[in-house]
Amino acid sequence: MSQSLVLPLVLRAAEEGAHSGPNHWLIGGLVLLIFLGMLIGLVSFGGGREHS
Repeated sequence: MSQSLVLPLVLRAAEEGAHSGPNHWLIGGLVLLIFLGMLIGLVSFGGGREHS
């Protein structure tokens, strides 16, 4: 490959890598909702039980 072809390919690959993939705020929000749901389930399951 000539140098005139390599530089645009490298620049395009670097730009695509920065903007590809899922939104990290969306993934973080979904994980937070899952954890909060699990915490609510744990508290509701263990609520009212006597300690042994």
